[in-house]
Amino acid sequence: MAVEYEARVARIVEHAPDTRSLFLRGPRLAFRPGQFISCLLPVGGETLIRPYSIASSPEEDDLEVCLNLVPGGLASPHLLRLPVGAAVRFTGPWGTFVLDRAPEAEAVFIADGTGVAPIRPMLRRALATATRHPLRLLYGAADPERLLYRAELEALARQHTGFRFEHVPSARLRDEVARRWVDGDADRCRRFFICGVGEIVPALRDLLRRAGYERRAVQYEKW
Repeated sequence: MAVEYEARVARIVEHAPDTRSLFLRGPRLAFRPGQFISCLLPVGGETLIRPYSIASSPEEDDLEVCLNLVPGGLASPHLLRLPVGAAVRFTGPWGTFVLDRAPEAEAVFIADGTGVAPIRPMLRRALATATRHPLRLLYGAADPERLLYRAELEALARQHTGFRFEHVPSARLRDEVARRWVDGDADRCRRFFICGVGEIVPALRDLLRRAGYERRAVQYEKW
């Protein structure tokens, strides 16, 4: 049986009216960059179980989960209404979409919307352990002004000469990936880490694998 933990909301950061980060303070959880927790949420007289990626790094004291309002959903409105001090029960960590150190090849991170949440600690770990291979983040969002962690990502790009961060509109994400890493050259040694909501994730996975990248070289998480 999964071990159940309880934490308290220590801090709330509002990224946009419908998007927030909750910082959960409780027992120190040992996890790998990219993993998630399963929140146990009392909604409507029952307990809903919903996964939320951990947006913070294992070295930090608080667990950060970043979420936005899902139209018609039950779990996200509940979490977005929680005040500082509220209790949150969860199990975990879970998931195999992880990165413990930078690959021995060029690494390309592709995030769409809030899919940047697990990418963030993975990217931090990659930068901390990177050697001579470049690191890239292609971030898809409809509005560049609403990029999550934009200031942090821009600062990392200034600090690390081997890291490049770019935004593209979500609608162009597949075309950009095809242009840069499928049609752009014959190199098939890169490693990809993809996360987002909906069909864009399997579309990118299939695009890259059909182009000749090994299955294990294309890791992904679909919400």
